[in-house]
Amino acid sequence: MSQILQTKTGSKLYQDLFFSGKKSSIDSNANEATCYVCGKGLEHGFSVTAKKFTLGTLLFCEKHYSM
Repeated sequence: MSQILQTKTGSKLYQDLFFSGKKSSIDSNANEATCYVCGKGLEHGFSVTAKKFTLGTLLFCEKHYSM
């Protein structure tokens, strides 16, 4: 499929779109965002912020983030 986009100045932009017939599989995982210390999260009304440590990235609620 190709599209021609034209502006008022008369210049043209050609764009080729390619849709692959092959389906690809995407693996992903997700975890609930909860505080590392108390376990409270968004469903409890707390905001959750990440801090990076040598152990990895840890999530903290607004109460424990400043520690």
